[in-house]
Amino acid sequence: MEKAFKMKLKPGYEAEYKKRHDAIWPELKQAIGSSGVYDYSIYFDSETLTLFAVQKIKDGSNPDEQKDMPIVRKWWDMMADIMEVNPDNSPVCTDLPCMFHMD
Repeated sequence: MEKAFKMKLKPGYEAEYKKRHDAIWPELKQAIGSSGVYDYSIYFDSETLTLFAVQKIKDGSNPDEQKDMPIVRKWWDMMADIMEVNPDNSPVCTDLPCMFHMD
C-alpha cells in the first residue's frame, strides 16, 4: 500500500528543512518503521513551497499511530517553526489520491 500527501514549507527554510532531515534521529526512523512504513520519500516543489511525500506501507499496518508516539511529537515540535502546522504542531497534510500507477 502507498500513501501520498503534501505539506507546506514556510518561505526561506528550504536549506534548514533539508539539514534537519539529513540528520533525522535514528529513534524517529525506528518509530516510523514500527508503524509499518518501510519506504518514505519527500520531494520539494520550490515554486510553491510544497513538500510531496510518498510512503510505502506494509499491509495491515496503520501509520496514523505515529501521532501518538512521543518521538514523533517531539519531531513535530522541532519542525513547527519552518512548516505550516496544526495547533498540536503536526504538519498540515493533504492526502493525495492515486490517479495512475505503473509497475
